[in-house]
Amino acid sequence: MSCAPRNARKRSRPVRAGNGSSPKAITSIRKVPMMNKKRVTVPEVMAAKGKRKLTMLTAYDYPMALLVDQSDIDMILVGDSLAMVVLGHEDTLSVGMDEMLHHTLAVSRGAKRSLVVGDMPFLSYHGSIEQAVLNAGRFLKEGRAQAVKLEGGARVVPQIKAIVEAQIPVQGHIGLTPQSLAQFGGFKVQGKTAEAGAVLIEDAQALTEAGCFSIVLEGIPAPIAAMITDAIPIPTIGIGAGSHCDGQVLVIHDVLGLFDRFVPKFVKQYVRLGETIREALTRYREEVENGLFPGPEHTFSMDDQEVAKLETGKRKKPRDAARIR
Repeated sequence: MSCAPRNARKRSRPVRAGNGSSPKAITSIRKVPMMNKKRVTVPEVMAAKGKRKLTMLTAYDYPMALLVDQSDIDMILVGDSLAMVVLGHEDTLSVGMDEMLHHTLAVSRGAKRSLVVGDMPFLSYHGSIEQAVLNAGRFLKEGRAQAVKLEGGARVVPQIKAIVEAQIPVQGHIGLTPQSLAQFGGFKVQGKTAEAGAVLIEDAQALTEAGCFSIVLEGIPAPIAAMITDAIPIPTIGIGAGSHCDGQVLVIHDVLGLFDRFVPKFVKQYVRLGETIREALTRYREEVENGLFPGPEHTFSMDDQEVAKLETGKRKKPRDAARIR
């Protein structure tokens, strides 16, 4: 329904709107789902252990964060997967603090309920403990996140302890950690032997003792994930780790069918928006090329008498200009 003034809607002559168009003519109101606006907190996430399943999705910008937030998802991870699914890189190693903070702040503007977790990028916490604390703090101070996530097991315990001591909540991440891709030799399932599984269990216990409020378990066999979940008092968030975890996380572009370079085995596509978007954009192109868009319902009208005045003024303008000279 048009919001243009009533007298304008009576006229049939369409005039393309310019920068001076009335804001009232293009304003529309859409209802959004009602939801609990209270912010999910770190203590609430920890208290959910054994009581209810936790949900987590990635988001990288304001509009997607708004949709995730309106869907009552518990946590939003601004993941370094940004590098691949948004910026087009081949891996997650190519993003730094500036990119991550930029996108984390955008997500924080859209997320009013979901707990926002900033993913610390490659080399942002590896150099020194002081560097790790300062960069973690930037996620809260500049990115307005409520927590940070670090990849690695026992080797990052000193950094995690220092960050937690600085009053910054930390989510751990073990298993298939993408920042270790070169070491792993690709995206490969971790912990497939008893020895490797025991190391993961030890890592999870070490991260728990270091002060993590939850741990992401990625790309590990379901039995190992179940053992870890039963062995530690904090929630486990699985991604390719089976259903026994305390919660699940997926990349939003995978869930919505927006990333087609590859689809991991553990991903469930709930919709294929990529196909829908391509169809919509093709229709737009065809309608523009065939003169079907914009139609009368998409243009602003003008009173015929006002148009006539303007046309009359244009015809008089050469004589007026000659008189002035």
